[in-house]
Amino acid sequence: QVQLVESGGGLVQAGGSLRLSCAASGHIFINYVMGWFRQAPGTEREFVGVIRWSGSWTSYADSVKGRFTISRDNAKNTVYLQMNSVKPEDTAVYYCAAGPRDYSNSVTGGKYDYWGQGTQVTVSS
Repeated sequence: QVQLVESGGGLVQAGGSLRLSCAASGHIFINYVMGWFRQAPGTEREFVGVIRWSGSWTSYADSVKGRFTISRDNAKNTVYLQMNSVKPEDTAVYYCAAGPRDYSNSVTGGKYDYWGQGTQVTVSS
């Protein structure tokens, strides 16, 4: 069983930066990936990016590529989402998720079995 807890959300002005954290407890297998997703009111959940729990592979949605960066600290069992040059359209609840790598899914890259409770990010214009 894996538990995920996001933190770091809040209110930020457009053009600013914010760093979200996802603390994991329980056993994370080396073939797992850690994904970030977001959901704005009235919209479907959207893939943001993903990182392997081991190794350096990452992948991002086109909407955040070049602005957001995912990293991890295995010693702290924590994954981060660094959000730079944020825009009002980045406003959403952000979720982290964990699961085995899914090579058949070129978009999200994982079969996500575990999800955090989410953290709200609001970008003001």
